[in-house]
Amino acid sequence: MLAKYWGYNYHFKRPAGTSRGFMTHKPCYFIEVTCNGVTGRGECGVLPGLSIDNLFGYEKKLKELCSDLSNMDSNKWKFWAENNGPDDSWYSEYQLWPSIILAIELALMQWKSIRKTDLSWNLFDTAFTRKEKGLPINGLLWMGDESYLNDQIDARLIEGYDCIKMKIGALDFKKEMVILKTLRRERQDIEIRVDANGSYSAETALRNMELLKDIGIHSMEQPCPEDDIKSLKLVSSEGAVPTALDESLIGIIDASERNYLLDEIKPDYIVLKPSLLGGFKSCRDWIYRAEIRGIDWWITSALEGNEGLAGIAQWASSLDGLKGFQGFGTGNLYRNNTTPLTEVRKGEIWML
Repeated sequence: MLAKYWGYNYHFKRPAGTSRGFMTHKPCYFIEVTCNGVTGRGECGVLPGLSIDNLFGYEKKLKELCSDLSNMDSNKWKFWAENNGPDDSWYSEYQLWPSIILAIELALMQWKSIRKTDLSWNLFDTAFTRKEKGLPINGLLWMGDESYLNDQIDARLIEGYDCIKMKIGALDFKKEMVILKTLRRERQDIEIRVDANGSYSAETALRNMELLKDIGIHSMEQPCPEDDIKSLKLVSSEGAVPTALDESLIGIIDASERNYLLDEIKPDYIVLKPSLLGGFKSCRDWIYRAEIRGIDWWITSALEGNEGLAGIAQWASSLDGLKGFQGFGTGNLYRNNTTPLTEVRKGEIWML
């Protein structure tokens, strides 16, 4: 067996605005493993400022990993591949490196799919991977001035989206309200989500939710900072708009801590990003804990390139209970992306 890695740097076509500032580029790594003449590859979707991955020690960890994999018995690698993931002890060792975990899962799945079917990107057998249907996704509005936001709305509606997600918190809220009201007037039937990226206090979140309720907002994602449990609990219980948790899930590894978070805040939704939460196995655990509490969920990419995006979308298509709009509309962000594996058609993502 031979394992190797290399780094890559994506460059945005236009600076991407969030409540944490504007991004012009995003680093990533690829892990490639060859066993018995078959190669599988996975993308490490690190996200500086949000992921818990230690970027200063990242390459050292990748070197250790590739050395361990290169010395691994091929039968063990085959066993991992057949089970779509390493054994539990390996997950424990890499739990503070969530993007590496996902990359290995993707590499295992790709290796298995090539070995069995010679179709390198059919990681699962679903209607989506067979190109028989697409997955409905939200059309994302990046932060910017009023003119830029309105231009994005016009583009998303022309492109056929039935769900629009708008990042809020950068402009004066009155201006954001005008934009959202205009969108609602143009499309009475469209689903509108807003994402505050943790930018509000409980008082501000509750006030803004009250102002938004008549617009018919589906949910407010991460209204308060991820570690402000008290505020999130208050907003979730008293807010006029349903609450979705996103950043609050990052770095929560222990089962009892996951239970506490969901039981204490009682969100209406959780948003699952495999690159940030430790891969597919970890996300399935979140889904299990959410569903037994009556909490809904959806899957979102985290600015991965084309390979990571395609792998996450394929995995999502295999999940029982997948419904509503997913967050996979990020395949056209970079001017130096890898080869496209998906495309968006009328508000749905499809395999090419």
